[in-house]
Amino acid sequence: MPRKQAMPLGQVDRSITFGGPSNYRTETLTFEKVRFHGTYRAILGRPCYAKFMIVPNYTYLKLKMTGPGRVITVGTSFQRAYECEVKCCDHVAAIVASRELAALRQEVVEEAPNPKWSTRSFEPAEGSKEVLIDPGSTEGKMVHIGTTLSSK
Repeated sequence: MPRKQAMPLGQVDRSITFGGPSNYRTETLTFEKVRFHGTYRAILGRPCYAKFMIVPNYTYLKLKMTGPGRVITVGTSFQRAYECEVKCCDHVAAIVASRELAALRQEVVEEAPNPKWSTRSFEPAEGSKEVLIDPGSTEGKMVHIGTTLSSK
């Protein structure tokens, strides 16, 4: 989330291997542990690029680095990148929706009627009078109407 700060909980060292059985490279990287919910398990950045001497190509979604035999190329597909991006967008939408829901719940609690008020203790407003609903009826049902209404 933009403008949110994640404080490190600590560090962890992990051995990272790129390549295959015939041409691979392993280095130990130090990761910062944070309590941050996201779609990524780890974010490789400048420290990783420097340690492995990686050259990233964002257009083709490839990482290239030197290996013991030849250049090691690590890549992914545009479909996989798109799926990751969709997951990230869904995750952010869920976070925003949960925060909006929490705010709405708070508003509802603040605006909720007091359960101690009885609905049977209705008293008519000032400036009203009782009028029979049906003067020809024997039931005697009454309604309150305002006497301060304009003729319009």
